[in-house]
Amino acid sequence: MLSDVMEDYLKAIYVLQTEEGPPVSTSAIAERVGKTPPTVTSMLDTLEERGLVEREKYKGAELTDEGRTVALEVLRHHRLLEAYLAEHLDYSWSEVHDEADALEHHISEEFERRVAAALGDPAVDPHGDPIPGEDLQPPADDGSRPLTDFAVGDRVVIARVSDRDDEELEYLDRAGITPGTTVEIRDVAPFGMVTVGVPDGPDGDAEHEQSLPESVAAAVRVRQTDADDAAATDAGVGGA
Repeated sequence: MLSDVMEDYLKAIYVLQTEEGPPVSTSAIAERVGKTPPTVTSMLDTLEERGLVEREKYKGAELTDEGRTVALEVLRHHRLLEAYLAEHLDYSWSEVHDEADALEHHISEEFERRVAAALGDPAVDPHGDPIPGEDLQPPADDGSRPLTDFAVGDRVVIARVSDRDDEELEYLDRAGITPGTTVEIRDVAPFGMVTVGVPDGPDGDAEHEQSLPESVAAAVRVRQTDADDAAATDAGVGGA
C-alpha cells in the first residue's frame, strides 16, 4: 500500500517526464512538489527501494513500468475528478485542481468508472490535459508546444493550460484564452511580453488584444491551425 505522498511524487515525476523527458532532476521534483531537495532525495530512496523509480547518479530519476502505472492511475483519477467538478458541480477551472488533489487518492475503481461514464469518457480535463484511459497507457502526444515557441503572424489553437497557478487560470479565463480558442500572435516584445489577438465571441467577428507575460505564455500549450499545417505541408515543411 502506497501513501498519498508517494503517489503524489510518482504523479509529479510522470508529468515532468512528459514535459521535459527523463531522467528528472531532484531540483525539478522539489519545485513541483514544494519540498526541499534533501526531502525529495529521501523519498526517492524509498521509491527506488520499492521498485517504483530508477536513478542514475548526477542525472536524476525515471519511473519504472510499475511506477508509471501507479502515476497514470492517480492522474486518471485527478483529471476525471476535475472534469466532473467543472461539469456537474459548477466549479470554475481555477478551483478544481486543489479539490481533485484532495480526492484523487481516495476513490474506488467503481467510483472512477461511474464518473467516467457520467462524463461520457472524456479525452481531456477542463485545462485540456489528456486523461489516461482505463487501460492506464500513456496518452498519445497531442503535438502541442508552448505559445512562446511561435512567431508573430502565427495562428494557433489553445490546446492545454497549466493548472498549477489559480491566479494565472483566472487571468487567462477573463482574457478568453481557453482550450479550443484560436488566437493570432500579434507581437513578441524584447522583454518577453507576448501579445495575441483573441476572439470576443464564438463567431470570432470581433477581437481584442491580450498581452501575456512570458512566464504565462510558456504555460499555454498550442497547436497550429489546420490551415497553417496545410500550408506548411504544401511548402514541404515537416512530415516524414
